[in-house]
Amino acid sequence: MPYVAKGMQVGLFGGSFNPPHAGHALVAEIALRRLALDQLWWIVTPGNPLKSTRELAPLSQRLRLPPAVAANPRIKLTAFEASYHVRYTADTLALIKARNPGVDFVWIMGADNLRDFHRWQRWREITMTMPIAVIDRPGATLSFLSSIMAKTFDYARVDEADAPRLARMKPPAWTFIHGPRSLLSSTAIRNGELSAD
Repeated sequence: MPYVAKGMQVGLFGGSFNPPHAGHALVAEIALRRLALDQLWWIVTPGNPLKSTRELAPLSQRLRLPPAVAANPRIKLTAFEASYHVRYTADTLALIKARNPGVDFVWIMGADNLRDFHRWQRWREITMTMPIAVIDRPGATLSFLSSIMAKTFDYARVDEADAPRLARMKPPAWTFIHGPRSLLSSTAIRNGELSAD
């Protein structure tokens, strides 16, 4: 795991990143700025339990970040889940919190993931473990109103204007952050429909 000091606000941005692209970089940039983060961990997972591994590129290939991301010293690339043999986000978050007392973490995900968040193993536990920032993605803007997670935890939604304080809030707490959106998707890039840049 990357080094962090007590009192820091750290964003956790996990995914398959198959492949990583400029859309992911935009989510990371928005999260760093709008959540007032000291660091953002770009966590490349060994594999998503909800997705087929047939098209999954080797971990070493998915660790090649877009140049703008690699150049940002506040973004820390990590694939520690493979070392700890962790498959599920709930276990990842528990491990991170146990190993980094005194650090304020926030889970970051694109709005396209919010739609199916209730299919994640122990999704309610995830929401009760750590604040969540949902970053707008094309075609997913209304997910924050219609998703099962958004409806279930509607009472815990934090105004977007309070996003800089989200990492220090007691969960459940989540916000939806609007901003510039990229049309890039890993699926479209794998299918040859788009370039990663």
